[in-house]
Amino acid sequence: MSHLPSDKPFTLAGRTYESRLLVGTGKYKDLEETRLAIEASGAEIVTVAVRRTNIGQNPDEPNLLDVISPDKYTILPNTAGCYDAAEAVRTCRLARELLDGHKLVKLEVLADQKTLFPNVIETLKAAEVLVKDGFDVMVYTSDDPIIARQLAEMGCIAVMPLAGLIGTGLGICNPYNLRIILEEATVPVLVDAGVGTASDATIAMELGCEAVLMNSAIAHAQNPILMGEAMKHAIIAGRMAYLAGRMPKKLYASASSPLDGLIR
Repeated sequence: MSHLPSDKPFTLAGRTYESRLLVGTGKYKDLEETRLAIEASGAEIVTVAVRRTNIGQNPDEPNLLDVISPDKYTILPNTAGCYDAAEAVRTCRLARELLDGHKLVKLEVLADQKTLFPNVIETLKAAEVLVKDGFDVMVYTSDDPIIARQLAEMGCIAVMPLAGLIGTGLGICNPYNLRIILEEATVPVLVDAGVGTASDATIAMELGCEAVLMNSAIAHAQNPILMGEAMKHAIIAGRMAYLAGRMPKKLYASASSPLDGLIR
C-alpha cells in the first residue's frame, strides 16, 4: 500500500488489520470452497454464525475452525438467527466460552425472517448488556444516524449499518443516510449487508466506510473463489479512490485539454 501514505490504519479492539474486507462463512457448498474463497478474498476477519455453525459445540460434526484457523484469522462470532436481546447475549457468552475468552463479537438482533431487518430496540438492549459484560461489540444496525450515534455512545467499538437487506445483493440503497452516519462517526463504520458485486463494495469504500462485511455476494456467486478475489481488489480500489478525492460532478462538458493556444 505504498500509494496510501496518508491512510490511517484499520483498527478494531486495539488490533490493526491490512485488509478492510470482512467475510462470512455461510452458504458455501462445502468447507473446502469456504476455505478457498476466504483465502482468495485476503480477508483477515471471518465472521461465524454461532447458532448455525459448529465451532466446537458439536464435537461429532465437522468443525469450521479446522479450515478457518484462529491462528490465521480473527474469528468474529455473530448472533445471526437471534430475535431478542436475551438470545443474542446468551449466544455471545457461548462463543466466548468456546473460543477461550474471546471478546470480539458481532451483534445482530433481527426483527423478522422476511426482511432480516434489525430489531433496533432489542439491539440496543443487548448492546448495553454486552458492553457492560466486557465484550468488544460490533453491531449490525439500521441506516438511522441517530441509532448509530447512540450505539457508539453506548460503547460499541464499530457500527455496521445495512446498505441493503441481508442477502438481497441490491447494492448501496441508502448512500445519503450512510454519508450522515459517516460524518458523525466516532467509531469505525462498516457497511454490512446488501453488497452484490464488486462495484457495490467499491462504492461503500468511496463513501468513506472503514471496511465492508459480506457473505452472500461471494458465496452465491457462480464462481465464489474468483468473486472473493474480485472483492479484495474492489475494496482496495474504493479506498484509494476515497483517499484520492474524486473530481466534482458537472452538468455540462469540460474539455480534457485546455483551449488556450490552439492553432486557428
